[in-house]
Amino acid sequence: MPALAKTSFTATITWLGVVADREAGLPSRSVTSMALGFAGPPGESHAGLTRPSCSRVLGVYPRNTPIRNTRQISIVSVEELALIAQRMGLDTLDPTLIGATMVISGIPDFTHVPPSSRLLAASGASMTIDMENRPCVLPARPIETSHPGVGARFKPAAKGLRGVTAWVEAEGTVSVGDTLTLFIPDQPAWSQAARAVDV
Repeated sequence: MPALAKTSFTATITWLGVVADREAGLPSRSVTSMALGFAGPPGESHAGLTRPSCSRVLGVYPRNTPIRNTRQISIVSVEELALIAQRMGLDTLDPTLIGATMVISGIPDFTHVPPSSRLLAASGASMTIDMENRPCVLPARPIETSHPGVGARFKPAAKGLRGVTAWVEAEGTVSVGDTLTLFIPDQPAWSQAARAVDV
């Protein structure tokens, strides 16, 4: 019996980008198509089969522990970018400024799609969603450069709207305008979640 359920939700890729060197700067460079390999998008600084652990998993591993790279791709939605911009007092928020890899449109409450969901392209490329990409302070500087006095507003404005991180499960090419089909784990939410952590 399949463990992933095909949903009625599809998304359209509206933008793609690559961060060539995150040490040099966070902003993405726009591209029209992207060949997704098992290590992630070529030329992307977040690509690789493994990565050093960061603050997001500090409760599990000491910093810089080599771990499987489940954050090869940063995906945000058009709808949630618009809400972030609104909260920041901007008309729009350019995805290049937050280092996004992919912008999609069409899936409501995208940031909270269940972990381990899949986004499947017609080419066969499939991305597995790891988890919510919680906002950090890094986009503040490029946003501040483009919108003086606004950069520091990003982190609070993006809470619950920052999109997800994902990794490539099946290789293939994706392009702006492509349709992605959403599959979600065919299981109920864990009954003990509320007791397990203090949220």
